[in-house]
Order: sequence, then C-alpha cells, then structure tokens
Amino acid sequence: MITNVSRRDFLKAGGALVLGVVVPPARAQSAGALEPNAFVRIAADNTVTVIVKHLEMGQGTHTGLPTLVAEELDADWAQMRVEAAPADAKRYNNLMWGPVQGTGGSSSLPNSYEQLRKAGAAARIMLVGAAAERWNVPAAEISVTRGVVEHKKSKKRAKFGELAAAAATQVVPADPLLKDSKDFVYIGKAALARTDARAKSNGSAQFTQDVKLPGMLTAVVLHPPRFGAKLKSFDAAKAKEIPGVVNVVAFSTPATNGVAVLAKDYWTAKKGRDALVAEWDEAAAFRLGSAEIMAEYKRLAVTPGAVAAKTGDAEAALRGAAKTLEAAYEFPYLAHASMEPMNCVVALSVGGCEIWNGEQFQTVDQAAVAQLLDTKPEQVKLNMLYAGGSFGRRANPQSDFILEAVAIAKAINGHAPVKLVWGREDDMRAGYYRPMYYHALEAGLAPDGELVAWRHTIVGQSILTGTAFEPMMVKNGVDDTSVEGAANLPYAIPNRLVELHSPKIGVPVQWWRSVGSTHTAFATECFLDDIARATGKDPLALRRNLLGKHPRHLGVLELAAKQAGWGKPLPKDRARGIAVHESFGTFVAQVVELSRRKDSVHIERVVCAVDCGVAVNPNIVAMQMESGIGYGLSAALAGAITLKEGLVEQSNFHDYPVVRMNQMPKIEVHIVPSAEKPSGVGEPATPVIAPALANALAALNGTAVRALPLSAQGLTFA
Repeated sequence: MITNVSRRDFLKAGGALVLGVVVPPARAQSAGALEPNAFVRIAADNTVTVIVKHLEMGQGTHTGLPTLVAEELDADWAQMRVEAAPADAKRYNNLMWGPVQGTGGSSSLPNSYEQLRKAGAAARIMLVGAAAERWNVPAAEISVTRGVVEHKKSKKRAKFGELAAAAATQVVPADPLLKDSKDFVYIGKAALARTDARAKSNGSAQFTQDVKLPGMLTAVVLHPPRFGAKLKSFDAAKAKEIPGVVNVVAFSTPATNGVAVLAKDYWTAKKGRDALVAEWDEAAAFRLGSAEIMAEYKRLAVTPGAVAAKTGDAEAALRGAAKTLEAAYEFPYLAHASMEPMNCVVALSVGGCEIWNGEQFQTVDQAAVAQLLDTKPEQVKLNMLYAGGSFGRRANPQSDFILEAVAIAKAINGHAPVKLVWGREDDMRAGYYRPMYYHALEAGLAPDGELVAWRHTIVGQSILTGTAFEPMMVKNGVDDTSVEGAANLPYAIPNRLVELHSPKIGVPVQWWRSVGSTHTAFATECFLDDIARATGKDPLALRRNLLGKHPRHLGVLELAAKQAGWGKPLPKDRARGIAVHESFGTFVAQVVELSRRKDSVHIERVVCAVDCGVAVNPNIVAMQMESGIGYGLSAALAGAITLKEGLVEQSNFHDYPVVRMNQMPKIEVHIVPSAEKPSGVGEPATPVIAPALANALAALNGTAVRALPLSAQGLTFA
C-alpha cells in the first residue's frame, strides 16, 4: 500500500533516522528539528522506507528507486518499503526538469540515480558512525551487509533499527562517497521482487478507484460532442428521476466544459448522465474530418517550412543526384488507452483542496488547481496513488481532468468529496491524442549508390505550443517534440534538411509514449529500407555503413541482428525486418520475423537489443522493452482515432483494439553491458517495433508500407 507523507511528518516520534541528499552539514537532530528534505527513513522496527518522488504506473519506479538506496545502504531487500512523496517541488523536483515535480520522458531513474544513491550512502555512514560511538571502535573496522552493522573483531552486531535513534544525532555527510560499480550487490545484478507486486496481486494496492471518503459522490460527465463546443443549456429532469442521482451541475474550466451527474455510485451516475438532454453552442466547434486534415497536411508539405535541422545543401545535392527516391508516410491520431481511464478524487475545504489520483504532473496540476480556486499552490495537497498506466495522458499540460473534478466539487460548493470517473468512451472521445502527422521524404543517390542527400518534411500539430513548455522547447517555430528522431538523425548523410509545419488544428493533443519518435522513427527507418532495396544493399549493411560515428546505435543494431540470425536463410514465406532508434538517451534495435499463413501474417518473434547505460534492474528493463513493444504493436496494427465532421468515431476497444495476450509474439530482450549513466526504459522500445514490422512486411510482400495502422491497409495478422 502507498502511504503519502506530509511535509512535517517524515520523522515520527520514536527514534527514526530520516535524511535527504541536500541537507546542511549540521547534526541530524530529533524528530522536530530535522530538515524535512528526506528520501530515506530508517525506523526502530528496522524497516527502510524510501520516499519516491515519481509516479508508479507500471514502469517500476517503486522498485528501481529503492534499489539505488538499498545498494548504497547495504540494506536487506526484505526490509525495504516505499512511500509516495507529497507534492513539493522544492524537495522533490525532477532534476531533469528544473524546478518542476513530475514523472515523464523516461526520466525517473536517470534523474534519481545519483540523488538516491547518495541518500543511501549518507544513511550508511551515519549508521556506521553511531555503531562506532556505541561500541568504541574505529568506524573503518565496521562493515555493513544485508542490513546488519558488524564489528567482526569484537563480534558486535546490530540491525539498522537498533541504531536509528543514535544515527539521527550524527553529522549528515555533505557528499558521501559512492560505491564502485564492481562492488554492486543489487544494481545490475539481482532479479529483485517488485515492491508493488504483492499488493497488486492481492488487491490491496490503492488506485484512485479504491478511494472511499465519507459522503463522497461519484461524478460522470457529459462532454461536448465536438471539440470547442460550449454548453448552451441542459435539461436534467430525466436524470433526476433516476433513483440515487443526487445532483446535476454544469461546470467550465480553461480546458473543457460540460454537465456532471453526481450519485453515490458510478452506475447510477452514468445512467443519469446518459439521460441528460443538452444543447451545445457549436459556433466555434471543430468540424473537419481526418481526410480533410490529411489533405491540408499534404498541401503544406510541398511548401517551405520552419527549418529544424540543416547540414550541407540538400536541395543542391538532390538536383545533382544521379538518382532520387521519394516516399510519404501518414500517421493517425492515437489515444493513450491506458487500462485505467482518467479519474480523480477531490475534497474541498476552507483551507484549500485535497486530491487523490495517479498524480503525474504535481507542479503543473497544483498551479492550475490553485488558479481555478483562487488559492495558493501550497494549499493544494496532492496524494499520489498508483496509476493503471498513463503513457503520457495523466501529465496533461492543461490539467484537464484534474480541473474538471475540482470544478465539479466547486459547483456543489464543496458539500461532498467528488470522485470523477471517466468511462472508456469518455477517455476515448474527450481528446488529447498523439497528433496526426504527414511525412514527405526525398533522398539523393550518387552514381555508386551512396546516399548524398536527404530532405524530410514533417507536418503535424505542435504539442507544446500554448503550454508552459513552449518558451523552452519551441524555438523559431520548431517544436522539439515534433522533430525528435528526425532532426537528430544519426546517419552520416552529408546534405540533410529537415523542415516542419505546425498547423493549428482544433483537436486537443499531447505527448504519447515516446512522443515524436513514434512517427519519426517509422518514417526514417522505413525510408532507409527503401534506399537499401533501391541500391541492392542489405538493410543491416547500409545502416552499419552510416553509423560509424554512433557506436551505441551500432552496438544495439549488431546485437539484435546477431541474436536474430540476420543473414541466415529463412524458410519460404518468412522474412525479417530491422530498425534502430534512440529516444530519451536509450538506444534500441529490433528485428521482427514474420511468416505468411494463408490470408494473414504471423509475427513469429521480435528480437530486441537495448543500451540504457547501467541496467539497474535488468528484469524491469526486459519488462519495459516487452511492454513498449506491445504498446507500439497495438498502434501499428490497428490504432487510429478518426474524425468525421469533427466527431470522434471510436469509443471503446471494439473499434480501437489493443493487442491481446494471444496476439503477443515471442520477445527476446538482450541488454548491452554498459558503464554509462542509466537512461530511461519506459518509452524507447515503442517507436522501433512499427518500422521493424513494416520493413519485414516489405521484405515478405515486396510492397513498402506507407501508412499506419496496418489494418487500414487491408493487412491482417494471425
């Protein structure tokens, strides 16, 4: 179970050692005096609690981050516990985001790696110091192993809990020495049991749906049918006739508006919502369909765009090329479709607001809620619970569903706590998708077939424009998230130009697992295979030749190819495809092997190689590679949000299918041994599977894939 710690309750009375990394070089004092800047708490009962600042949504933060502490502390894994940190960016900011607390961008472990190791190392030094004083022996003669502090000469031993109170009086080390990697016991070595596995297996884990407060009402919302529409009027008579419906209120936030039906349970509230009659002002509503949007994108693609990357003179090189190749790729809107739809519990009080949810974006959400309630951010208490997936959705730049819950609670004057629950249809149709994109590429070849020019035009909505991140990440009209993976293409091409168009479309969008790489990797890796076919080169050999200055790309490429048996003959009606890509500092290569079965195609296996620096928890790395492949495969096979006259056509998993267990291929994960600092693994496998699959299809069928999803191209998979 996750327990949230308040700002002043890190130290409970009764001899607990609590410390963080940035602590003044003074004596760690008693409960009331110790700076509450803590990541580690060692209690008298011998438990070691790690205060984790990042949301656990399945990616393993509640295991990976405690591993760092346990390693430097030399704790026994069985004594490790986890608590979710409160919202407080001064203490718990994401070190890769500056003064902002939140989880995303595969940053949880990389930004915490040294921070939490130092927290564990400092605690160890203090325990050793307390033991040395108590036993009157030199600290250098004391060892710590699996949670036991020992002086072998005198045969004195003590568990952490026995020393916690005395250790709290020790001087907090300002910059504790960290272990050499050769001495690691847990990091990269052990298949540690996940700290959340038991609770999630026996049902005791606390998700938002599990929150029950006295007098709480459940809210189900009627959203506008079209983006940009405003509520004009509504008739709640039929809704109020349903037994159990308590209230019906209109609400509006900077992100959305609608009508909420409140009842004591979800099903009653849903029936009430379904009985509502509402009239909408659609004067400013978005009314285009997907085909019309794509037609506009194609028109823009032949006009000059904002320059995202430029090397040499691509246009001149194309004009002088012995041969040119062209390709265009189309990508639909994508829903996040996490297994747990959006939800949030809100309780208003005279002193502020308290929220319970799978909180991913603390600083942004606190500020948005405070503004809506005309209060201070520190008066908004956020309780971070487990989340049943997110893939970016819960870190909404507009705090859309959080504000929706708060606005509903405000509309009933805070008379009861409110649990907002979105059904799958709400989650699918309420917006904030991975944007639709169109890519146009052109390559120039020399007489000997060498690649001498590359022009790449990308058209799609900006995710960051209009958000707090725009000043930092949108430069000269270029949204970094739209071009990542294309602007920093690793291949050695002397003349290269990448341009971007970011049309303003009235469909709400935001980041999606692996963000820009989800489309740039497909376009670049598939086009590279086009070039290989046109020049008669092996796809692996072509990539190998172009990656001479990128050894980590090359490393995963070679490993995946070797493990997949690249180059070895395959039986009839079988083929392989390969792709490699870097996102969030992690390098991934995949080989997909396909077979043709009557009227369908079967994915025989996927071989994945990953270089994520130090693999803190190899088993979790493998899990996340498998997860990312499954998620990317769902999108590649059948994922698409389409619009008709501004209305979203999909509503649930019957028309937005995800890969089922029986459809998952065999996956092999191989981790490149590395001494580099760790990078994230929650996202980087996702963008690689689609191009590897498409390249295998092209090898099998002789026809290149130019659009996703594959189901829309008439392709079926067994």
